[in-house]
Amino acid sequence: MSGVLEGIRVLDFGRYIAGPFCGTMLADLGAEVIRVEKLEGSEDRWVTPVVEGGEGAMFLQMGRNKLGLTLNPMKPEGGEIVKKLVAASDVVIANLPYEDLQKMGIDYESLSALNPRIILATTSTFGSEGPYKTRVGFDTIGQAMSGAMHLSGDGETPTRMNAPFVDFGTALLNTVGVLAALMERSRSGKGQKVETALLRTAINITNGHLIEQAMLDLNRIATLNRGFTAGPSDTFKCKDGWIYAMTIGQPLFVRWCKLMGDESLAADPRFKDDLARGDNGEALSAIMQKWCDTRTVAETLAALEASRIPAGPVYTPQQTLDDKHVQEAGFFHSMEYPGARMGVPVLQEPVKLSRTPLTIRRRAPTLGEHTDQILQELGYGADDIARLRADRVV
Repeated sequence: MSGVLEGIRVLDFGRYIAGPFCGTMLADLGAEVIRVEKLEGSEDRWVTPVVEGGEGAMFLQMGRNKLGLTLNPMKPEGGEIVKKLVAASDVVIANLPYEDLQKMGIDYESLSALNPRIILATTSTFGSEGPYKTRVGFDTIGQAMSGAMHLSGDGETPTRMNAPFVDFGTALLNTVGVLAALMERSRSGKGQKVETALLRTAINITNGHLIEQAMLDLNRIATLNRGFTAGPSDTFKCKDGWIYAMTIGQPLFVRWCKLMGDESLAADPRFKDDLARGDNGEALSAIMQKWCDTRTVAETLAALEASRIPAGPVYTPQQTLDDKHVQEAGFFHSMEYPGARMGVPVLQEPVKLSRTPLTIRRRAPTLGEHTDQILQELGYGADDIARLRADRVV
């Protein structure tokens, strides 16, 4: 079955997540994606090593469905290879400082001169405008400067989310931008630049909190896991583990009061609406914590489910892997990789399409695995490729 983007070629010069995961999504949708790396392997290949060769968990996830090319674009012959690739491609992904893109010849001006139909998806920390535009950063800088870290933790120590949601959010916005640009190109025949920034993504995620601050000047501080504008909304300790439960809206709150055995709580002025329940969430959490104290996780979740109150167990990573729904619904694709002691559990489909599903067609590439194949397709012979290797161009 062909993918939605079959026939689209993507050059992925990305690093870490914000760029590469955009390439991964496009590859899952059927595009041919060529991951271009340094000769010694790009930095993100080796983060959190999990296989004998040193490849990391993040790369095994991001590298699926991609062809692997090693290349030094700073050498003249490497630059010529880039030009040939660009001329035959549709999209270039590069979350590198714009000055580096210019040195590599993959800034939008250079790309569009070679191929007016090319689409450049570029990501930075702060964007191409403003006083911080030349600064570099990672996911957590976005978390820190968007207010997210201030609103997380115990109110004393700002706390980051270990899962890099700003990076992944940026990659998804990149993907939306590229798909929109491809649609527009089908009408105009022209490419364009798609630009995202980590801080823009992070502020998009915290925008509701920022609007509240601008309009009401509340100066909220973190309350651990307790919700700001609903209650009870918190983590609760059971006899054998933790759960998270959230009650928002009057119908849910009334059902919760009934479950707690005290329907008079619904008439208490402290809990008259979601905002009031958020302001008095500590009292509501205390009521529910007492109720959870005598129950196991399974018993607690069963009772909450019967009352149609959203709740779930707080899992360790291993418990997530072992969860019966995750397993039986086929969330993971077991991807073989050289040097891995077992199949690598890669998420099967981030998005499900009924007629043209996203697919995992190949594992992540070993370093430079497809270099010869790609160069041959560009017209290089065996002797040329041997010389390029000897000169450390590829």
